[in-house]
Amino acid sequence: MGSQVRGGTRWKRFALVMVPSVAATAAVGIGLAQGALAASFSVSGQEFKVKAKELEGWDFVQYGSVASGKTLDGKPQHAPVAVSGFSKAYITNMCQSVVTPNLPFGLGNVTLQLTAGTGDKKVYAKDLYLDVSELGADAEFTNIDIGVAAGSLPKADGKPGIQPGTQANPNGFSQRADKAVLTDVEQKAWATTAGTFKLPDLSLKLVSGVKECY
Repeated sequence: MGSQVRGGTRWKRFALVMVPSVAATAAVGIGLAQGALAASFSVSGQEFKVKAKELEGWDFVQYGSVASGKTLDGKPQHAPVAVSGFSKAYITNMCQSVVTPNLPFGLGNVTLQLTAGTGDKKVYAKDLYLDVSELGADAEFTNIDIGVAAGSLPKADGKPGIQPGTQANPNGFSQRADKAVLTDVEQKAWATTAGTFKLPDLSLKLVSGVKECY
């Protein structure tokens, strides 16, 4: 595979796990995009899962970073992540789940389930960033550049660059594309941030046991 591919490219079950130069990104602050108020935070000690029929996003960028926080028992943790950014995205039939284990009072494991965009309207996100540890999907990219230095992803004309507040190696690996379409998405992530997040047909519930989206 060359360092640059023009046109539409489809990769079956494309795995986005790009974590170069982890030592240079030992701390990370997560911020909202496009000049919005930075929202630096420590990630929780729980990864969550997201499943979607389709994610259609514009001005795609991706680079390596580290999500930092504490485990559920309060110990420091640092997780390598692939940060994916979009200027805007539409998501169809989205499901998000996170399991809290071993709750007291005999409650045991409890799963939080959230669904949205299951009807005629799609979930809409603006200035979207995803801190991903694992992703499976069918992927199609338009005008993709692979192997771009992360420092060459400046924010301009409303396009996402390196997330504000995030420390990323400017010489590290990244990629960008005019558009990305992911179908049959199954993703594990540590964090999601967006300037705007519209969730039609929102449903949130707690269920006993481990009942994740996939």
